[in-house]
Amino acid sequence: MTDRREELAKHLDQVRAEIATAARAAHRQPEEISLVVVTKNFPATDVEHLIALGVSDVGENREQEGSSKSSEVRSSINWHFIGQLQRNKVKSVIEWANVIHSVDRIELAEEIVKRAVGRSQILRVLVQVSLDSAPGRAGAPRSELNEIASLLATSPMVELSGLMAVAPLDEDPRAAFHRLQAIRADFISDFPEAVWCSAGMSGDFAAAIEFGATHVRIGSSILGSRPTFG
Repeated sequence: MTDRREELAKHLDQVRAEIATAARAAHRQPEEISLVVVTKNFPATDVEHLIALGVSDVGENREQEGSSKSSEVRSSINWHFIGQLQRNKVKSVIEWANVIHSVDRIELAEEIVKRAVGRSQILRVLVQVSLDSAPGRAGAPRSELNEIASLLATSPMVELSGLMAVAPLDEDPRAAFHRLQAIRADFISDFPEAVWCSAGMSGDFAAAIEFGATHVRIGSSILGSRPTFG
């Protein structure tokens, strides 16, 4: 085993243990939580190491990097696009991503439905909801969730899987994820199959798990500080 793989194995074991601890503290089973390892700015060789260590879900923030990296990695894994997505990048993203977490406006949903027609496999999507009162932040307002979700649900090649959210930087994440829990309860009442909840990153995933996250997106706690280039 290489030094880098040993380093990743150590960090991965620690994160998995912390996820299990947070799950049990919330009276949940650790198996309910899926770990998406975010490899932004790290090489495809790190993804290969992670796969060897049992990781099956990898997240990318940028279309070009995800496209390049997924073409280098030959193993079959789930690629998650988790960054802000522009309409002109949808065609490219759905060529390699299995899951898109960040659908936050009706125009983007329309483009995804249009482009998904030619896919051979179902594309899973999540609607990103804003937990922030500040204007201009990523995520749809709560009032627009059902319209976006209803459009996505019209496509036979798109599976509406749930909600995604990011806690505001200037707020206790527990308060933000508590709001998300209430939003999600209403959302599931309208879309009963959309049970995924993608929330929580390296600094706040325990709080996200407490309030129902099913998927946590963790990068630096496993891979280390991101390189400054790129």
